[in-house]
Amino acid sequence: MIIVDPAEDQKVLEVLKQANLTPVAILLTHNHSDHTAGVAGIKQRYPELIVYGSCEVSEFADRIVYDGDRIELLGHQFEVFETAGHTAHHISYLMDLEHLFCGDSLFSAGCGRVFTGDYQAQFAALQRFKSLPDIVKVYAAHEYTLTNLKFAETVLPISCSFVEYQELAQIKRAQGKPTLPSTIGIEMQINPFLKSENLQEFIRLRKLRDNF
Repeated sequence: MIIVDPAEDQKVLEVLKQANLTPVAILLTHNHSDHTAGVAGIKQRYPELIVYGSCEVSEFADRIVYDGDRIELLGHQFEVFETAGHTAHHISYLMDLEHLFCGDSLFSAGCGRVFTGDYQAQFAALQRFKSLPDIVKVYAAHEYTLTNLKFAETVLPISCSFVEYQELAQIKRAQGKPTLPSTIGIEMQINPFLKSENLQEFIRLRKLRDNF
């Protein structure tokens, strides 16, 4: 079992016990507490597991990783991407060229706030995501899809694919199900930030979203 950004320990430990699984690693994308608060408790129960992350999570990480690094875990290959902007050293992990664990750098129909003020870095991260194959599944860290879609309605021309995705997301949430994962292909159709053609347009949209 590989854990990504544990916000708490007890629920994770319960799932591990029920499924009779032993974690071998924790992957951290950035240093916000809603992504790291569970690390200590899990590490206490499983001291042999290895915690990976960038320099901004050095208090938790056993191994510091950098852009371009590759990690092999349980037969899977993880490539580390620098995706700064939300935080100064935010990273993402691409597993087997098919599964993207992107923390708060990309959401379905949205992206994270640029707390650093480095809009260029966040825009660069989005360009990197845009270069990935459409089939790559996007595992964002928060379930903000419906709110993000409401904002996207105000800034994008509405297409049939947008309406279909929004309706499906509403049904899933009404049933208590997550809307995630999404895919890069879907996000290219419904995510206004990925559709931004230049830095100035991205900044304009991000500031609108901050006050939405």
